[in-house]
Amino acid sequence: MPEVKTGCMLTIDRLYAGQMPEREELKKLLTCHTDEDAEYLFRLARQVRERIYGKDVYVRGLVEFTNYCRNNCYYCGIRRGNGNACRYRLSDEEIYNCCDEGYRTGFRTFVLQGGEDVYFTRERLCIIIENIKKKHPDCAITLSVGERDYKDYLAWYESGADRYLLRHETAAGWHYNKLHPAEMSLAHRKECLFMLKEIGYQTGAGFMAGSPFQTPECIVEDLYFLRSLRPHMVGTGPFISQKDTPFAGKDNGTLEQTLFLLGVIRLMLPYVLLPATTALGTIAPDGRERGLLAGANVVMPNLSPVSVRDKYSLYDNKIYTGEESAQCVECLQRRIEQTGYRMVMGRGDVLGYLS
Repeated sequence: MPEVKTGCMLTIDRLYAGQMPEREELKKLLTCHTDEDAEYLFRLARQVRERIYGKDVYVRGLVEFTNYCRNNCYYCGIRRGNGNACRYRLSDEEIYNCCDEGYRTGFRTFVLQGGEDVYFTRERLCIIIENIKKKHPDCAITLSVGERDYKDYLAWYESGADRYLLRHETAAGWHYNKLHPAEMSLAHRKECLFMLKEIGYQTGAGFMAGSPFQTPECIVEDLYFLRSLRPHMVGTGPFISQKDTPFAGKDNGTLEQTLFLLGVIRLMLPYVLLPATTALGTIAPDGRERGLLAGANVVMPNLSPVSVRDKYSLYDNKIYTGEESAQCVECLQRRIEQTGYRMVMGRGDVLGYLS
């Protein structure tokens, strides 16, 4: 007997076929789906990611090299106004040592992530990128250092950076203003993202699931923005509060909502590199594995020195030892293999990108 499909399943079928539902239909999918609808979504999401990427899960080595930040975002534990943050900057040599250790372990992508730290000027980062590329020319370098100007982005790209991660956080202007101080603007964040794509970076955007004041309409705008930007990567994880921010004690995002959004994004942007984030692993012990089964295909264990990992406290209870660390690659490999997928340590470039 043929399967009787719900209205949500029919919307999922449209996404699977490459059609973008109208806003109200998308909102209904996000708010009215059942567990059965979610399992149907995840099944199709796995089909799509396996058609493009097979069983491969790409592994990135994360280097959190500074927790200084000039911004004062209300949700972030390394915000400028957090006087309780224990600040640090890795030296150039410490950054190189992290990459060298990662290379010996097998990593072929390094993600240099930090707050918007003006100490790391255009020229300083150019030197770091060039030296890493000189020693490890077969590796990709991803930067995630926030909003900078066109000349900075271009110089880093010409020095050898391959990818850039810049979450837009929310595509609804009023919501952006609830999460950020007045000196920051959604228009500028979006401008930076289109600038990065124009220069030639493999570009990543993304948003938080369940952030304070978020409505279903906000998420619909996020999905429409991603559809228009067509990024190569999308980082979507649950909001988790941090005790030294204005959002201390706010309700966290849920595993279920985040997984559903991963499935929707996989169908909407089939080629996209989609991480199962550390935040997913923080809110549930098997969160990243379930993320992989919902359509994700990237994990990012930590290469940062153990002495500073607890200081990069974007949110409370962030995991920073065990399988998420590069020192336990075999543990991570076993957990990935339990999902039916396999860990791949190569560059892991985007495949089948549609401009």
